[in-house]
Amino acid sequence: MALGTDYARQDCSLARALEVVGERWSLLILRDAFYGVRRFGDFLAHLDIPRAVLTTRLAALTEAGVLRKEAYQQSPPRYDYVLTDAGLGLWPPLHGLLRWGGEYAVEGEPTRTFHHAECGTRLDMTGGCPHCALAQVPPAGVEMRTRVLPGRPVRSDPVTAAIAAPHRLLRPLRGAAGEDAFAGADDPGNS
Repeated sequence: MALGTDYARQDCSLARALEVVGERWSLLILRDAFYGVRRFGDFLAHLDIPRAVLTTRLAALTEAGVLRKEAYQQSPPRYDYVLTDAGLGLWPPLHGLLRWGGEYAVEGEPTRTFHHAECGTRLDMTGGCPHCALAQVPPAGVEMRTRVLPGRPVRSDPVTAAIAAPHRLLRPLRGAAGEDAFAGADDPGNS
């Protein structure tokens, strides 16, 4: 018997949040949206997610108001998936999970760290900048830095290559020719 996707008997805001972002792949899709991934093919290439699952998760996150679709091509119709205000509000818990995972769930140092773009200081566990005394740095003010650590596998997809250099969150990933990191996959969820 398949597990349900709701927690109807739980009178709890955490249960409601899990109904939106708690399915497998949803948080990784949101993570990539913060990294600047916007197009179906880019999510597909970076996540190694089955197409049908990606289509379903993008539709659910859009229906929940966490992402919105913006047309970038009319024929055939293709869309960017952009974080809404509700989606942007997920940055603090997502950052906290990223920091927690880097500290407690992986061996050695994290491969990605997040810094206040204005001063370069690494964000604290709550997403604040200790140097500037900011309690919370908004996602647009965060720079992600990636390190290759010995003994850790390195992916070779175009999104991984694009985020190898320091990169501000939310800025769309673009390849060397001004194209998206991966432009080869159609968006089946274009209705």
